[in-house]
Amino acid sequence: MGINHFEQAWARKESSVLGYHKFTARKKAVIMLLFLLIAIASMFAVNAGSAELNVLQVVQAVLGYGTDISALVIWQIRLPRIVAAIIAGAGLSVAGCVMQNNLRNPLASPSTLGISNAAAFGANLAIIVFGAGSIQSAGADAVIINNPYVVTSFAFVWAMVGMAIILLLARLRGFSPEAMVLAGVALSSLFSAGTMLIQYFAQDVQIAAAVFWTFGDLGRVSWREVIILACLISLSLVYFILRRWDYNALDSGEETAKGLGVHVENVRLGGMFVASLITAAAVSFVGIIGFIGLVGPQIMRRIVGGDHRYLIPASALMGSLLLLVSDTLARTMLAPVVLPVGAITSFFGAPLFLYLLARGHSKK
Repeated sequence: MGINHFEQAWARKESSVLGYHKFTARKKAVIMLLFLLIAIASMFAVNAGSAELNVLQVVQAVLGYGTDISALVIWQIRLPRIVAAIIAGAGLSVAGCVMQNNLRNPLASPSTLGISNAAAFGANLAIIVFGAGSIQSAGADAVIINNPYVVTSFAFVWAMVGMAIILLLARLRGFSPEAMVLAGVALSSLFSAGTMLIQYFAQDVQIAAAVFWTFGDLGRVSWREVIILACLISLSLVYFILRRWDYNALDSGEETAKGLGVHVENVRLGGMFVASLITAAAVSFVGIIGFIGLVGPQIMRRIVGGDHRYLIPASALMGSLLLLVSDTLARTMLAPVVLPVGAITSFFGAPLFLYLLARGHSKK
């Protein structure tokens, strides 16, 4: 009788272990599928564009056997743009994932916390007050940003200033996660008001340059910016993955996390700082790109669940895929006219988020 009871217990244990392996295998399969979709989207993107290059010419240019024109189009225009979309999309999405966990708010993202508006204020300050925007000719491309590194630096510094204010308030005044979100909303309104005041006293060309920057454009980055973003976001991903168990504990509540030995305040502030850092870098290089940090993690949370061992890499890959597809559409929908990728992500991201929100609410 005792032997039979032991066999039943062992069978239940094997069944639970097998079920767990199937459960995790499905999540790993989703991540592998995202890798495959990104590869397919990249191959399509490198072949898409106003320059009429066939597949053979693209392959020859990638391998270094193409003509000078095809090599210039592929290596200096399309590939930096594609890699920047993959890297920036991953950074924005994983930043949103960590912010939503740390603040225990599904609506937390770089946009809702005012980081993007702070970067826009810095860019407007550089373009209008310090003269980084000018007019080149009377053609269609008349408005240019003649000091892009100044604009990038100002956008990055002010984005970090905005987040530093929230983190300092949280540290010194003991802000709760809900108060941090409200502080972000208040700072977002403050920086938006500052941007409007600067533009009110600006000339028309300066306003045009400032608006052009806020559209979001992956074509403005070179390989140097791509390398900087790649290094920064790769290190940040490593940091987030090392903290994955702490984030899982935070999902169970602060008291539970503290009972498990997690220093909640340090984990939260550290995660918010790193997420803000990569967001500031991405926004300062490519402009404001909305909804990637909000929609990407929400989609993946519904597919792979809340386990951050899988949610963090899946969110990064989903962000890469969303931004890469959006940028390809921006380049091809009205070619040779290139639409602002920020408008494309918002146009498709808002209905998608409303759908996810309605679907999640209906299940409750």
